[in-house]
This record gives sequence, C-alpha cells and structure tokens, in this order.
Amino acid sequence: MNLSQFITLISLAAIWGASFMLMRIAAPEIGPVALIAARAAIGFITLLPFLLMYKGVRDVVNNWFGIFVVGVTNTAIPFVLLAFATLTLSAGLTSILNATAPIFAGLVAFVWLKERLTFIKTAGLIVGFSGVVVLFVGKGNLSFDDTAIAIIAGLIAALNYGYAACYTKKKLTGVSTIAIATGSQFFAAIVYIPFLPATWPTMPVSSLAMYSTLALGAVCTALAYILYFRLIASLGPEKAITVAYLIPVFGVIWGVLFLQEIVTLSMLMGAALILFGVSMTTGMLKMKTSKSNN
Repeated sequence: MNLSQFITLISLAAIWGASFMLMRIAAPEIGPVALIAARAAIGFITLLPFLLMYKGVRDVVNNWFGIFVVGVTNTAIPFVLLAFATLTLSAGLTSILNATAPIFAGLVAFVWLKERLTFIKTAGLIVGFSGVVVLFVGKGNLSFDDTAIAIIAGLIAALNYGYAACYTKKKLTGVSTIAIATGSQFFAAIVYIPFLPATWPTMPVSSLAMYSTLALGAVCTALAYILYFRLIASLGPEKAITVAYLIPVFGVIWGVLFLQEIVTLSMLMGAALILFGVSMTTGMLKMKTSKSNN
C-alpha cells in the first residue's frame, strides 16, 4: 500500500465515521425517514455526473431490479435504522454496531450462498456476537428499553448490509460499481417518497442540521463511494474492506471531539470483540497469520 492509497483509506474511514455524528446531529430535527430520503437524493444527484461520464446508464437499465434490491437493503433500510438508532445511542456506539456488517455477511453467505464456514470463521461469529452481548450488558440492564431497541435497530441495519453484499456478489457480478452506487441511491430515494408527507419536518430546521444532511449525501455517500471504488480498483476488495476496522475508531473520535460523547469501558470491550470477530470472519486474521509464517 503506497502513501496515496493509505491516505485514501484513512480519508474514507474518517468520512464514513463522520456519518454517524452527522446523523446524530440531523436526525432529531429532521427525522430518520426524511433525513435518509434527502441523503439518498443528494447522493444520487452528486453521483449522476460520474454515471454519465463513465456511461453507466445502460448498466442501471439492464440490471434495474438487482440494483433496486441493493438500494433497499444497502441504503434505504439500513440508513434509516442507523439514523433511528442515533436518536438514542451515541455516534460512537452506533458506528460500533455498524461494524458487525461483515460478520452478518459471513453468516448470510453460509446460509444462502452455501459458502464453507471454517473453524476460524465460526469462532469469529461467536467472538463478534459476544461483543454485542457486552454492549447490551453495558447499558446497565437487560430490559427491553429504548436503548435495547436502538441497539437492535443497528444490528438489523448491519444484517441488511451483509445481505446486500451477498446479493451483489450473486446477482450483480460484472455490473459497473458506479452504476450500482448511483442506481441504488436513486431507488432508495424513490422508495421513501410515499412516506415523506407524513414524516417531513413541520418545525423549522436549523442550519447545522441542513448542512449535516448535505454533507451526509454529498460527502459521506457520494464521495465515499467514489473513494471506496478507487480503493477496490487499486488495492483489491480484500484490502479495501479493511476500512471496516477504522470506521468505528473515527466514529468514536468524532463523537468525543464534536458531541462530547463519553466512551465507556463496555464500548471499548464490545468494539474490541466485534472487530476481532470481524477480522476472523473476513479472513484478515488468517491472511496476516499466513504472511507471518513465510
């Protein structure tokens, strides 16, 4: 990994980590549904020139149903669930829950794609979910309160990300990534249109919430996708996915710096277990071990 690739990786993690802070700022004023509808629409508008530049419209048209499914499961559902979670949880904790997505992807791949679940991947699933248990225990009780509901919403969001990753691999292999990214944002925005009359904010929205929404769509969605695809092209998917380990780090850092959030011991323990489980499930730990044996 050269310096340019390293800077791109860190920038991407910082941008995606900031999305949780921005949702925590904007969601209370705008509401999760209206916020994510605006985020998807802004993301689509920002990505559209790149889609036209790389002549990806035909790919969107020819694969519209698959891209629609990805738009629902990789944007519409998980984004709104994470925005809902930030109404109760800190940005840092929400970003940690988001980090379970690779674990769910491994589980979905085993159940649906019949991929082999090795011993180390199985151990990774157990370790990762034990981290989730630590987060539940860390909230102070095991009651089904608002915090528990928010944690479950974050986990369901991660499950959708895992399903979308497997669906893309099975149904959209060979389709241009810019077509999937742009088309999925378009369909995600369309899905929310029927819900907007009942969810659009009736009270004035602050400038901070509006700027946060704009940044979510243009930077944390459109620019982030462009950087991610650039990483995949230059490093390959296995190394590009290492960004998943850095997102919670920045999610916690931005929350502490700008929202004065408190980092608890249970958060640190849960995050460590989840990220260790992710490294085992995705094969990163095995890859590093094999390199050290050479």
